[in-house]
Amino acid sequence: MSTRAAVDIGGTFTDVVVYDDVRGSTVIGKTLSTPHDLIEGILAGFTACGTDVADTAMVVHGSTVVINALTERKGADVALVTTEGFRDVYEIGRVNRPEAFDLGFRQHRPLLPREKVFEVPERMRADGRVHRPLDEDAAREVAERIRRSGADAIAVCLLHGYRNPDHERRLGEILAEHCPDAYVTLSHQLTREYREFERTSTTVANAYVGPVVSDYLTRLSQRLTDAGAPGPLLIMQSGGGLSDVETIREQCVHMMESGPAGGVVGTIEVCRTLGLRDAIAFDMGGTTAKASVIRDLTFPQAAEYFVGGYAEGLPIQIPCLDIVEVGTGGGSTAWIDTAGGLHVGPRSAGAFPGPACYGQGGAEATVTDAAVVLGLLPRNGSLSGGLRLDGAAAQAAVARVGEEVGLDTARTASGVLAIAAASMANAVRAVTTERGLDPREFALFAYGGNGPLHISLVARELGITQVVVPQIPSVFSALGMLMADLRHDAVRTQVNRLDDIDSAALDSRFRELEQECLAAVDDPEEGGLLFLRQADMRYAGQEHSITLEVPPLDAMDGLAALKTAFDLAHQQRFAHGAPEEPAEIVTLRVSLIRSVPRPEPAKIGIGDHEPPAAARAGTRPMILRPDAPVRDCPVFSRAALLAGNVITGPAAIAEDTTTTLLREGDRCEVDAYGNLLFTIGGVR
Repeated sequence: MSTRAAVDIGGTFTDVVVYDDVRGSTVIGKTLSTPHDLIEGILAGFTACGTDVADTAMVVHGSTVVINALTERKGADVALVTTEGFRDVYEIGRVNRPEAFDLGFRQHRPLLPREKVFEVPERMRADGRVHRPLDEDAAREVAERIRRSGADAIAVCLLHGYRNPDHERRLGEILAEHCPDAYVTLSHQLTREYREFERTSTTVANAYVGPVVSDYLTRLSQRLTDAGAPGPLLIMQSGGGLSDVETIREQCVHMMESGPAGGVVGTIEVCRTLGLRDAIAFDMGGTTAKASVIRDLTFPQAAEYFVGGYAEGLPIQIPCLDIVEVGTGGGSTAWIDTAGGLHVGPRSAGAFPGPACYGQGGAEATVTDAAVVLGLLPRNGSLSGGLRLDGAAAQAAVARVGEEVGLDTARTASGVLAIAAASMANAVRAVTTERGLDPREFALFAYGGNGPLHISLVARELGITQVVVPQIPSVFSALGMLMADLRHDAVRTQVNRLDDIDSAALDSRFRELEQECLAAVDDPEEGGLLFLRQADMRYAGQEHSITLEVPPLDAMDGLAALKTAFDLAHQQRFAHGAPEEPAEIVTLRVSLIRSVPRPEPAKIGIGDHEPPAAARAGTRPMILRPDAPVRDCPVFSRAALLAGNVITGPAAIAEDTTTTLLREGDRCEVDAYGNLLFTIGGVR
């Protein structure tokens, strides 16, 4: 069986991509998300593709179910068990105050009240030795108190459990005996890194979403099986790899950024095809816009990840791609503050009622409504998911906002788009300028249902001249999931001065982590496995570290090369380095990667077209669409474009699920693979 499918659930739309290896053809389905039962939206997406689930050899899935449960505070009733004397670690946190004079500052809000935090007598030392044995009688008493409290889930995070998890394992056995129906999460199952607050926050978050996500994945697996799906269900992880569904049921937080991660993977694969090594992945959907920077074709791993932002958010200590998200999408609402200022987002109209132009009862003006008012989308045309746009409703919604600020409807709509573009540009700056990088040196990839429509404005805000709109951009994150590899990560914190360890000892520690990864995969002898070694390093006496790839250590200068690479990375990140200062390794990381069959960007055909669609010929004239969605400029059908076709703005390129807009001075050329390569005009 040659057909594989990917499903990406967003806040507004559910995207399904089905790829046939033999034919090299791709079909897509885009339907409104169904928050009351996400599985309904998935099955509707398969129907929209005209594909029977029973004909798919593999289904890859990414979802917002985890991040939604956390941000909306709709998780389980959780109890936390920790070491005696450390009950308040989770509530105290890091006491960060990034903006010292912000009178509205609010510390992070724990996912459980203090009365749901329980202590057990035990103590591990930082080196993993037992300082105080676990008091099992006290542990049983705590287990009974938790059972009587009615908690649905239990998080266990004992002091220094990352170095020696024996006490956590035994406590987990006791809890399973006394609370057999509770969802139990042990911190060492999620993270073997130091930092007690971050470990505790991660463990609590996993327990908080565990019952909801585990139940969802169980029901989804069963529904796919009932529908006749013969192959496995694989889950996209936040770190850019795939995992089996059984693992994710226990480690739910790894799904945190599963949807956006697919887009980053897809961007890297298209970069390989185009001969690019550095790019910015920009994804604008219906609810949010996301940006991630790719350097030298490597996954951009985040040093820290917070649900709700650094200042007030909850840290999650998992491998995660460095993706910055802002609440600016097609459904983001426009609103007026008490001083009369116009804002856009972060609140979204979502899938229902959605923007006013969806005709589902929404009354608030959104970015999409502003696009309809300005003629960037057809006033009475249709969208994916069976929606017909209501131009009159969009006009009325934007007009109401304009009345509050004293502007006519057109100027209000233009202001909404300008503010949205500035907000989205800030997301790009967060992963470039704030990392010591110049965004003008990167190609900007635009995808998501709204990315191609707004990318020219965003590029101008950033001074970027090179833009790439890949094939099927509106479902590109789902397509990227089909290009991901199976991945398992092992992490271990053990602080050592670089001067105090030799290459052989460091290599031995890496091999231990590699064996841990091998033990977690099926058929390790099957082959096709690749290990990636990384280390978190810092100068002695520093607090924060930098993650970098570890070169081969069998050479005499292996550690010297590692030190040099760290000095260069520190110089790049912080604009200064200290080659004369001693460095230390904080944490070792190993990723086991197993390749799976994937669609090649150069061979993807869309619908009935042979791959690649644009390379069939190059002389036939471009075809104008009679249902032109954009006023006062020509509109071309993307399906009819050929390699070498050149379009200059103002113009629009329409496809079934999105529209790419070229503004005055923009130039677009279709490459041999069907990608749209922009040169943005008017940028200094």
